[in-house]
Amino acid sequence: MQQVNSAIAASTWPTPPGPALFSWGVNTTGRLGLGNTTNYSSPKQVGALINWSKVNGGNGQTLAIKTDGTLWSWGDNTYGALGLGNRTNYSSPKQVGALTTWSQLSVGNYHCAAIKTDGTLWTWGVNDYGQLGLGNITYYSSPKQVGSLTTWSNLSAGNNRILAITTSGSLYSWGYGSSGALGLGNTTSYSSPKQVGSLTNWASVSSSRFSSFALAVKTDGTVWFWGQGGAGQSGLGNLTYYSSPKQIGALTNWSGVAAAIAHSVAYKTDGTLWAWGQGSQGQLGLGNLTNYSSPKQIGALTTWAKISAAAFSTFSIKTDGTLWAWGYNTSGQLGLGNTTYAFSTPQQVGALATWTSISEANGTYTLAIKTT
Repeated sequence: MQQVNSAIAASTWPTPPGPALFSWGVNTTGRLGLGNTTNYSSPKQVGALINWSKVNGGNGQTLAIKTDGTLWSWGDNTYGALGLGNRTNYSSPKQVGALTTWSQLSVGNYHCAAIKTDGTLWTWGVNDYGQLGLGNITYYSSPKQVGSLTTWSNLSAGNNRILAITTSGSLYSWGYGSSGALGLGNTTSYSSPKQVGSLTNWASVSSSRFSSFALAVKTDGTVWFWGQGGAGQSGLGNLTYYSSPKQIGALTNWSGVAAAIAHSVAYKTDGTLWAWGQGSQGQLGLGNLTNYSSPKQIGALTTWAKISAAAFSTFSIKTDGTLWAWGYNTSGQLGLGNTTYAFSTPQQVGALATWTSISEANGTYTLAIKTT
């Protein structure tokens, strides 16, 4: 039998599919990570690597984790929110330290938070209201550990605040307490983590990045709201503010939530997609510009799987891997190849069916990962 040279044979093997990172929209300060400051209205790949695992954008800052556990950042670094130990802006990804143990991340309003594989929580950036959870109001341009707990599992950085859940299901919040957005029954700001109630059945949480409200899902499938409700984003049928968690309806089949600037989006275990709150830019996806103060189903499909919302637009990925967008689009943030003012129903972004995750940033740019 003829022996094949393994080196030559290996060189002819196709590159296996991997997670590639894409971005589009406004590119001020290089937040798209493309090495320039050009705006794009359709997805552009960030570099040639196919080893991205997670990505999240904030107010001009972008963070991402690779499959090797390394942490990367780029964009606006005015306040040290890139975690690089300086205040220089970067238009392409820069590694944050040398560790390979990062697992979760979230970007807020010029501040960032991340969890390592050992369950520790780290924060950096702006800290005017104690949103870094370090017991002070000092700014930091590199990651600092929050307390000594090693049980953090889920987090969401919002508007000058952070919400996080431990492996035991306990929910904590800290930072700016305006409108009761910390869920602690008051409007006080705190510079270190405070437990929200005594329950230990919280599963996931989403804190609005540019407003003062939050949504959360419990392990029993119920969905909860607290904070500012002036546009009906509470889903409770009113425009009331609440400083402690209130259950939205009585259903127990909610799976995921996303808190935008004045609207809320959620999907159920049956694959249906729902929205409520401000609809002035079509961001609810209901075919109109109406506000609703209770959940309304978007179409009749049962194939919605992942969601992201910020400012006045919304994104969702279906179970078939296609990506859909709707709402405000004057900066090309929907990725549709145009800057049409707005769309009030879901529009497919391209024709690909390999999208795996989506993160809308401050409403002007978007990040997503797909398999190549």
